[in-house]
Amino acid sequence: MLCSGTLPRATTFADRVAAAAAAGFAGISLWGRDYDAARAEGHRDADIRVMLDDHGLAVGELDPAWWWLPGAAEIGASLAGAADTEGVFAYGETELFRIAETVGARSVNAVDVFGGEWDVAAAADAFAGLCDRAAEHGLLVHVEFLPWSRIPDVSTAWEIVRRADRPNGGVAIDAWHFARSGSTLADLASVPSDRVLGIQLDDGPTAAEPDLVTATLHERRLPGKGAFDLRSLCRALAGSPAPIGVEVFSDDLHALGPAEAARRAGDATRAVLAGAADR
Repeated sequence: MLCSGTLPRATTFADRVAAAAAAGFAGISLWGRDYDAARAEGHRDADIRVMLDDHGLAVGELDPAWWWLPGAAEIGASLAGAADTEGVFAYGETELFRIAETVGARSVNAVDVFGGEWDVAAAADAFAGLCDRAAEHGLLVHVEFLPWSRIPDVSTAWEIVRRADRPNGGVAIDAWHFARSGSTLADLASVPSDRVLGIQLDDGPTAAEPDLVTATLHERRLPGKGAFDLRSLCRALAGSPAPIGVEVFSDDLHALGPAEAARRAGDATRAVLAGAADR
């Protein structure tokens, strides 16, 4: 699955699906802003589905569900508009679920953006509610941990999911966040493989960057082009039902254009997966 952030943000929807298909991907991920860009380019909802079908692509996941934790919806609503530089907060639950139905998405990705005073129990209650509402639309939901957030590692994410105890709920493992959070394969082993519902591969240097947020949005490396032990991680994730995504936010990669970025991402990811399978 070619994740949205691996291509330049300004990539048109037609170029996005063409690049993914040409590079041998079976699916893509989308942000709400990608859908609105497609509509602004003149594509109707029916056109979007036809374009996906014609290129043999499914939509693996939608990013991000940011509103679900206590207090988050109110904060995000206050930031919608010019302050929303990433184009996130215009897409609340109603909007993102509608987009999911329109494009036939498999899942939504839930993150903690704003923090707060809530604890794991409150987060689990909130996640259970999100899962129940998502189930009405046939969606899975996975919690992606972010090292600088109040859900900083795989253990915290799994505890929220475990307490929520919803059949459509699970965790997402992004290799960059896994490495920078200090999570270990032993931590990951506590998560049942069938509850890993999202996987995103990427790479980076051994030493953590001084500004993690800037690095994760601009300086990721293609799988196999950094120091992360991706082969061991992939082996640990072998029982997961999740599609294998490649998410490489990289200014250098984006500068190559969508077709070349997608080609390099596909080649690099297949090489890592082949190495993981070769014991």
